Amino acid sequence: MSRRLAEVARKVGVSEATVSRVLNEKPGVSESTRQAVLTALDVLGYERPSKLRGERARLVGLFLPELQNPIFPAFGEVVGIALAQHGYTPVLCTVTAGGISESDYLDLLLQQHVSGVVFAGGQYTQRDAPHEHYRRLIDLRLPTVVTNAPIPGLGFATVSTDDAVALEQAWGHLTQLGHERIGLLLGPADHVPSLRKLASANLLAGGAVRPEFLVHSQYSLEAGQAAATRLLKAGVTAIVCASDPLALGAIRAVKRAGMSVPYDVSVIGFDDSALMTSTDPPLTTVRQPIEVMGRMAIDLLVAQIDGAAAEPDEYFFEPELVVRGSTGPARSRV
Repeated sequence: MSRRLAEVARKVGVSEATVSRVLNEKPGVSESTRQAVLTALDVLGYERPSKLRGERARLVGLFLPELQNPIFPAFGEVVGIALAQHGYTPVLCTVTAGGISESDYLDLLLQQHVSGVVFAGGQYTQRDAPHEHYRRLIDLRLPTVVTNAPIPGLGFATVSTDDAVALEQAWGHLTQLGHERIGLLLGPADHVPSLRKLASANLLAGGAVRPEFLVHSQYSLEAGQAAATRLLKAGVTAIVCASDPLALGAIRAVKRAGMSVPYDVSVIGFDDSALMTSTDPPLTTVRQPIEVMGRMAIDLLVAQIDGAAAEPDEYFFEPELVVRGSTGPARSRV
């Protein structure tokens, strides 16, 4: 205890007696000093006394990378319901280009003394992105769960859709339909889930996917259209996409090229997000099991909050191919 008092006191620039008064809820300490001492406890990785945790301890940060892709609000809804059932309230953090950064959001969450954090996507999935703020979570031992493939070495509990199985399902469906010129429209080149899909495709292609049949893209309908146009010029008869918005962009590219889906080109998405049955044509896609994944994420988080050690394991969930009208038999495009 005395070592902790001394370290916190040095960090804040106050006496050990002042730190002791804060920890024991004694009078005679200003609110600003009290908050500084509590923040120092967090930053140094010391656990607060239980009587000082209750003020805002029922909050959990929920990071969503965007809201335009319907899969993320849907996942957020599942997580929010599961948190409420455990007595916690989610604090939504939406990270968009030009908006508040993940690091800044974490600063805000730590000021609110959140009990834990759940990431539905973010920089932890990109090998070349900054990761210093994640190290901070580890140093603070703040309960954290992430989804869908972090970079190696971060050590977070993880729930993931099995990308290898997802690609196998899509590829197998297309080869059964007679397609041999299958294009891949994936996320950024350093995106771990996309790299996992690519590794699976390379195995299925018997060595490596032909370079002209592979395009990396940002995750948007417009970017998907531009990327798919390149694949069409390479002569593919089918396109496997890393998200439903990318697939919708691919369908638009096919139509703009004067062709039709699935008569000339088959398209498969990934997620099975809302309204994919209402597109023209209805989208064949690989469904992520977000209901069970979301509940598993909260079970893992609550276990950490309750004192269980954080297990840096990754739990894989099998996706499901949903066949609709955007895939059909192969036709020659020579």
